Amino acid sequence: MIKLSIPDMSCGHCAGVITKTVKELDQDAVIAFDMPARTVELNTTAAQERIVTSLANAGYPATVAR
Repeated sequence: MIKLSIPDMSCGHCAGVITKTVKELDQDAVIAFDMPARTVELNTTAAQERIVTSLANAGYPATVAR
């Protein structure tokens, strides 16, 4: 599981773009959003670095959350 902090995430549209971006890398990924905390938990086989790079390219820079 990967937990990411995405400060620019604030609404359903953001969640849709993030979901689409992650699913392009791993169509079986399971994604859980915590909008108030602006974090996402991903259960995926895609490499963390690829996810972070793809999200940044989609306009949602992310960092690993603890």
